[in-house]
Amino acid sequence: MNPQAKLVFTTSLLLGTTITISSNHWILAWTGLEINTLAILPLISKSHHPRAVEAATKYFLVQAAASALLLFSSMTNAWYTGQWDITQLTHPTSCLILTSAIAIKLGLVPFHFWFPEVLQGSPLTTGLLLSTAMKFPPITLLFMTSQSLNSTLLTTMAILSAALGGWMGLNQTQTRKILAFSSISHLGWMAIIITYSPKLALLNFYLYTLMTAAVFLTMNSMKVLKLSTLMTSWTKSPALSTTLLLTLLSLAGLPPLTGFLPKWLIIQELTKQEMPLMATAISLLSLLSLFFYLRLAYCSTITLPPHTTNHMKRWHTHKPVNTQIAILTTLSIMLLPISPIILTIM
Repeated sequence: MNPQAKLVFTTSLLLGTTITISSNHWILAWTGLEINTLAILPLISKSHHPRAVEAATKYFLVQAAASALLLFSSMTNAWYTGQWDITQLTHPTSCLILTSAIAIKLGLVPFHFWFPEVLQGSPLTTGLLLSTAMKFPPITLLFMTSQSLNSTLLTTMAILSAALGGWMGLNQTQTRKILAFSSISHLGWMAIIITYSPKLALLNFYLYTLMTAAVFLTMNSMKVLKLSTLMTSWTKSPALSTTLLLTLLSLAGLPPLTGFLPKWLIIQELTKQEMPLMATAISLLSLLSLFFYLRLAYCSTITLPPHTTNHMKRWHTHKPVNTQIAILTTLSIMLLPISPIILTIM
């Protein structure tokens, strides 16, 4: 892709995100989301492969439908209450429509079908943007309207997302699809807590972004798109494979890694809200995703590939490790000991 075009699209992404997260009026927030959608489409379809064009088309149709619903919910609220302010969304029907619209934008169950397909058709760097940056504006809208949202609906969606994200990821061999289902189950953890402790949901999102960015950039550096390629990556870059193992375990939420912090705090908050059953259910469902993270981790550190793979063994390269990957991996693994400082900032 032309560097100037790439600069225009990246700037538009930043602009769209900034407009949405800093707006008080629904129309401005909607405009920011539309700019974001239009800016990411060329990045999805830049390879001109039929799969990429299909992914871009699916993404456009889904996001357009979600934006229309978002506009409809804000207009309904303005019709009944005379308020266009984002924080003043009080009409129950508007709240339900808005929750559905944002669930479609994020890819929460039962509106999750588009996300794995779109991610599978996108390059790894665009996949990273779709899994992290594109989720930020809808999450901030949920954050701003959290006091008036229906917590029963969100909790149901959250439990279903954690369950389906875990179950459907078990059988995958494509790394991008595995990361898509991982994203869906993480969104479940954010959705269950957003009405009770919005700041905690944002903390979860930030840490999820850190860990996912580390995994995507590592896989992009090793050119890994399938599990069979991941099995042969040890000979190419052993250090990177080892750090990938730790980052994946952190994403699974195992102590003493960074990913344990949001899960621990969310379970604690749910228990305070007298929802021990929900806390137990979502904790048990996270074991499903732990299984496919362990599968990925096992494949990344397998020292000799099985003889059934069709890949040649790769040469061991002494390419210097990317600084971004080093910083993100360190943060993804080592933030748990400083959790008291993070909590005081929050």
